[in-house]
Amino acid sequence: MEFSLLANEYWWGGMVEKGIEMPFHQQSKVCLDLRRTDHYNQVSPFFLSSRGRILWSQKPFSATFDKGKVFVDGIAQLETVGNCLREAYLYGASHCFPFASNIPDAMFFSAPQYNTWIELMHDQNQEAIIAYARNIIAHGMPPGILMIDDGWALDYGEFTFHPGKFSNPKKMVETLHEMGFWVMLWVCPYVSPDSPVFRELQAQDYLILRQDGKPAAGCWWNGISAGIDLFSEEAVGWFTGKLKKMMQEYGIDGFKFDGGDMEFYASAEAPEKPWHYTEKYGLLGEVFAFNEYRAAWNLGGKPLVMRLSDKQHSWTENGINTLLPNSLVQGLLGYTYHCPDMIGGGEIHSFHQNRHCLDQELVVRYAQASALCPMMQFSAAPWRVLDEKHFEMVQKMVSLHQKMGEYIVGLAQHSARTCEPIMRHMAYEFPDAGCETIQDQFMLGSKILVAPILKKGERSRSVYLPEGIWRRNDNAVMRGGREITMDAPLNTLLYFERGE
Repeated sequence: MEFSLLANEYWWGGMVEKGIEMPFHQQSKVCLDLRRTDHYNQVSPFFLSSRGRILWSQKPFSATFDKGKVFVDGIAQLETVGNCLREAYLYGASHCFPFASNIPDAMFFSAPQYNTWIELMHDQNQEAIIAYARNIIAHGMPPGILMIDDGWALDYGEFTFHPGKFSNPKKMVETLHEMGFWVMLWVCPYVSPDSPVFRELQAQDYLILRQDGKPAAGCWWNGISAGIDLFSEEAVGWFTGKLKKMMQEYGIDGFKFDGGDMEFYASAEAPEKPWHYTEKYGLLGEVFAFNEYRAAWNLGGKPLVMRLSDKQHSWTENGINTLLPNSLVQGLLGYTYHCPDMIGGGEIHSFHQNRHCLDQELVVRYAQASALCPMMQFSAAPWRVLDEKHFEMVQKMVSLHQKMGEYIVGLAQHSARTCEPIMRHMAYEFPDAGCETIQDQFMLGSKILVAPILKKGERSRSVYLPEGIWRRNDNAVMRGGREITMDAPLNTLLYFERGE
């Protein structure tokens, strides 16, 4: 298929990780090949335009935007379903990725999330996890959702705590609950090779097989593992049964479903298409109110928490610069219950490279940019990486997120009823205002406009206020329909409430 862009037409979609390059326009020259497997974030075979057009399928295809023309390789449909971005999205949400009627647990939207990854890496252990939680409280941070990351089990596929690291895991979870935390565990759909569980699952035909009938082993970021056959009802029953048993035995509240990337299944030479496995893995999370994913295929509208892929501790290199553009694409693909990456960046190698010169300004601005997103998540302990002055600025943003929690929960419930995104592109909410290329501000629902600082050293920025009356967070009342330059010192996040 080949078609031309219309006059003043802008496009979004396909890959969340490409959000920083969107919208695509008359001068764009980029190829999004959804058939590739090296995508570490959410992918959906759906594109939409500011002129009410959509390009979609239920299977992967390639879309090349080349100086005003679009070349499609694969099976996809091009339809005109409205006149603006909002109408294109709402049609897609009802016909291409229909929404479920339930949402992830409300605590995701009203309380901070804390992930043990940056502080502990693979050395997850009972003593350090309790200490991390106690330090959160001791430093005046509120309890929230605590995610115990990779390294708590002896082998992948084992669903018991490592006996050398956890003397009494049930007591640990009880202690965390008493402190006010909800507890999630990192899990993956992989099995360590030549382990007891590997031999058990191989005997029951619960592992993915190669064409020659032998267990498929694929490379992922932590070595080589076998994969659980997500197309086997019995294997899926075994996997979910293990998770539910952990909830019953230890009091775990839910799970961070990591891995599941298409690239793993491709390297394992699995007989089914890689994206089928990624999609199946995502569907497992629907039965758990506490869930989180990073990789997904065509799962818009599902009651799943979708986090951005790991970001660099950087202003410009896949860092804070991608936070809003990529988050806005998540919303336009139906991944409305989304979470920015860990504050300051969650890419572990970047943190280690910069550990002696972490940028406190970057951490503060990252917290400000996250505060009025649907969720905010910490991993690096802010009291450790910040001095007192900068830490107080971050605490202020946590308080703001809590203050807005009831409103954000209401938006999540509204999304389940109407399919509308929680975090909205300016062009979605104001289709006739020429906002298509604005990437550094957004609407939280239809009422709150948010304009964070995303560049190092800046203490002011230009904000576009659409027509109407707007009340700034310092109660200053402003007339819209114009672009205004405003001061934003390091301790300030600019946001505005829309007048009646």
